[in-house]
Amino acid sequence: MKLTAPKTAIFLIAVILAILAGPVRYTAVYIPVVSAHSFDVLFIGFVLLAAGVLLRGL
Repeated sequence: MKLTAPKTAIFLIAVILAILAGPVRYTAVYIPVVSAHSFDVLFIGFVLLAAGVLLRGL
């Protein structure tokens, strides 16, 4: 299995999800959609980033 760098769009989406979920999880910041599901949002960002690395062309 050859690993490839994810495309810029996939990387940026994963980073944005992590940036949204981090402060919600560890501080008192409230973001309406993310606050109730902060771990899920962070997990989705990680899965998206992992898919971008493992799957060619994503």
